[in-house]
Amino acid sequence: MSQRQVRRYRILGKVMFVLYIAFLVYFLCFAEWYGRTETPQGYRYNLVLFKEIMRFIEYREELGAFAVFANLFGNILIFVPYGFFISMASTCRGFFQTLLYSFALSLGVEIFQLFARVGSFDVDDLLLNTLGGILGYILFLICNIIRRKCYGQEQKIYKRADS
Repeated sequence: MSQRQVRRYRILGKVMFVLYIAFLVYFLCFAEWYGRTETPQGYRYNLVLFKEIMRFIEYREELGAFAVFANLFGNILIFVPYGFFISMASTCRGFFQTLLYSFALSLGVEIFQLFARVGSFDVDDLLLNTLGGILGYILFLICNIIRRKCYGQEQKIYKRADS
């Protein structure tokens, strides 16, 4: 891969990361679909781990499959790109760095939602979002292994052609 192609991929990755962060801010703070524009009178929060997760599982029939999926898997899926991009962009990438960065961003979002009253502070969301960041890191590792194998094969082909 030429330096020009590498530079293009990095620029594309940075643009995608900025677009993802803009989407994340909109979705988590301003999306009307999830009632983010409503301002409740009091603060809403959950400090008991697995309380909301168990509530969604227990009342899945009444809430419907979409609500359960959106709450449980949506919180995971929305942070998968963050774990991928932060691993791709960082020079010191690793499991614990991604864990820390994902947790820190999720905590920041939850605190913002609490004080801005555009959602609720939920420790279950912290857990699920951080898990999503870790899954993004694992996806990055898989893609990096595939890229190295393909790039290694490409290098071997070029070396044989030069011989």
